Amino acid sequence: MAPPHFAAMHGGPDAAGRAAHDFSTNANACGPCPEALAAVAQADARYYCDPAYTDLRGRLGAFHGVSPSRIHMAASGSEFIMRMTAAVNRLGGLGVHAPVPGYGDYLRSALALGMSLVPANEARLLWHGDPASPTGQTTEAPPLPEGAVGVLDMAYAPLRLSGRPCAAEGYWQLWTPNKALGLTGVRAAYALAPPDADEALLRVLDALMPSWPIGAHGVAMLHAWAEPAVQRWIGECLPVLSEWKSLQLRLCESLGWHCLPSDSNFFCAQPPTDPREQSALLQQLRELHGIQLRDTASMGLPGFVRMAVLPPASQAALGRAISTSTT
Repeated sequence: MAPPHFAAMHGGPDAAGRAAHDFSTNANACGPCPEALAAVAQADARYYCDPAYTDLRGRLGAFHGVSPSRIHMAASGSEFIMRMTAAVNRLGGLGVHAPVPGYGDYLRSALALGMSLVPANEARLLWHGDPASPTGQTTEAPPLPEGAVGVLDMAYAPLRLSGRPCAAEGYWQLWTPNKALGLTGVRAAYALAPPDADEALLRVLDALMPSWPIGAHGVAMLHAWAEPAVQRWIGECLPVLSEWKSLQLRLCESLGWHCLPSDSNFFCAQPPTDPREQSALLQQLRELHGIQLRDTASMGLPGFVRMAVLPPASQAALGRAISTSTT
């Protein structure tokens, strides 16, 4: 039986604007990437993009070492999640397997189309994160039942700080580079189809795709993503993020927070307060101290918050705020 419907909940700015110290999103805190930011700033928004994205698909295909025909453009990761869910549903699929805890849009898309959450071995569509959100952990993807479609969400793969990628034979890959580039305000993504992707599914995905899903700024970002200099920059960020993560974990543990293991640039932590008081604590941190954390109850992990790794100055602000809020 599917859990009750819930409204979309995300980290980042809210009605009060952008927090001074935003731990609620998982963007690369070393960013924005200078080369990618320059490319976006120089994008020419006076004209339509090529609706087939011929050059961009060729560039991304070369980057991944695959035929451009396997590259499918998307307005964002969430747009592709909804479109893939709708395509599988259109072809008669009724069961979806989504990780719990997990990114809420997998389940929201299924419920919006009247589909049910089912075990992996009964599903026609399977979602899996590598690493997963909200935990940042790596787990093996479930084997695909015959005729089923699997999608591996690679949003945080470029920001992996430990562990190894999971095996996911036959799965699609969904790439959203804006997080690794520190440019989450630029919406653009793409999916890499497996070599033996079902032709009927491909036709339905194309039929459901809106015209020009990516604008000039998103095209510029994805072009930059495939540049060797940009990939080198991301590689140089990883040891910095690892050091910041170690500091942040020690800070949280010194404050009595229970931290779950993670392979990525974010982790989940449980405050030492009564779970019934967590909402009030987060509100107090936001309103009085400019600290924003992401409650993970809507992602299937009640009692915890997801914390992106931020620089030491933000960590110090977090430590002062929590000490003040709990005394």
